[in-house]
Amino acid sequence: MSTRLKVPHTLILLLAMMLTALIATWLVPQGFFATALSDSGREMVVAGTYQTVSERQYLTPWDLLTAIPRAFAAAQDVIFFVLIVGGVLAIARATGTVDALIGRLLERHGKKPQRLIFMVVFCFALASSSIGTAGEYIPFVIILVALCKAMRLDAMTAVGMIVAGYGIGYGVSAFNPFTVLIAQQIAEIPVYSGLWLRLAIFVPFVLIGFHHVWQYTKKVAQDPKQSMLVDVPCPLQNETAPSYPTLALRHKLILASFIGALSIAVWGIATKGWYLYELGAVFVAWGALVAALGRLSADEAAERFIEGVSDLVTTAILIGVARGIALVLEDGQILHSIVHGMSLPLSYVSAEISAIGMLVIQTILNTFIPSGSGQAYVTMPLMVPLGDLVGVPRQVAVLAYQFGDGFSNMIIPTNAVLMGILGMAGVPYGHWFRFCLPLLLKLLLAASIVLVLAVLFGYGLDVQPIAITP
Repeated sequence: MSTRLKVPHTLILLLAMMLTALIATWLVPQGFFATALSDSGREMVVAGTYQTVSERQYLTPWDLLTAIPRAFAAAQDVIFFVLIVGGVLAIARATGTVDALIGRLLERHGKKPQRLIFMVVFCFALASSSIGTAGEYIPFVIILVALCKAMRLDAMTAVGMIVAGYGIGYGVSAFNPFTVLIAQQIAEIPVYSGLWLRLAIFVPFVLIGFHHVWQYTKKVAQDPKQSMLVDVPCPLQNETAPSYPTLALRHKLILASFIGALSIAVWGIATKGWYLYELGAVFVAWGALVAALGRLSADEAAERFIEGVSDLVTTAILIGVARGIALVLEDGQILHSIVHGMSLPLSYVSAEISAIGMLVIQTILNTFIPSGSGQAYVTMPLMVPLGDLVGVPRQVAVLAYQFGDGFSNMIIPTNAVLMGILGMAGVPYGHWFRFCLPLLLKLLLAASIVLVLAVLFGYGLDVQPIAITP
């Protein structure tokens, strides 16, 4: 009989974290920084203005309960995007296009899964690094889960490919407008400066992610009982496909339209500032086109769409509850207190240790502030003057922020995109945590080495503003 400790359901874990956050609001000093509007109109904290509140305000269990529906409202963009994508992909699967594509990929890569894994990790990392894609990966989840199932692998491999690419791309981002651009603007250094180092470390970090996923895949391929999901039913377990349909002309047209839809989405993100509402509209339009190209009747397309949406209701619930953790911390006025308290010790250590400390702080804070841009506006105004004080170049402070925000995206349960991916793949969070934690530690170790070397070799000193002392 197995003595392995049973991990609670993901929903129970998230609710427990909300309860912990509520208790923390009773114990942690409540306080805040003054804020000011940036040139872009976003609120930014003002360094050196932290003060505690004159009288503590206690949140009650009732506030915890009301935070749950409020969190659903706050996360509605991600929730509805996931539901729309699930419904549209169900329409696409009804046309046989997904099965035909899997059959074609198996012909080319079925005996060399390592090639497929590297391509997926590299391409997703490249997209995240350049244009900050994240939620856009959700449509690929079911496709990759089905492909891995056909290759006698498990859903963990599929999720590992996607999330490793997503997290590493954000962590070593070269051009990401949602992280690099904002953080460098706040640090008052030239936008996209220091590009050479971020480009130089991109492939080595991608290889770390690929190696981790591939080592796990090899064990599962040799012995399916080594799968971390051996006790978890596959979301596609009732679907059998002993033979795959030929990739016909209509399938190719549907795939071409999918690439066209993604291209429109990328164009909208890069030039029009689109986000999940607009991307949802693109997928609704694509779903209608797929139904026409796949020769599905209106009733059949509607039924498939509803089936796809219903399959993701659990995922939608997890996304909403995950948002509630940060909401409780914000309501309890301890978010700024946590940031302030964590930053104080850095002023007493060397520049190299301070850089690593910034990485640790950004990694932890990403649990409470899962938005990359939001984290930049809260933490960078504090880390920049602190770095000036202890000798950490501002470019290095930005790099520490990138590493901490990006890599931890792969594991924090408050990340709505991660919870959406896990929900679609049917991977419990506890199982994913055991898979991802060693990868995160490898990446953080490599990142710490890069930060120490960056400080030692003066990375960013060429763009360092002249310090103004009072």
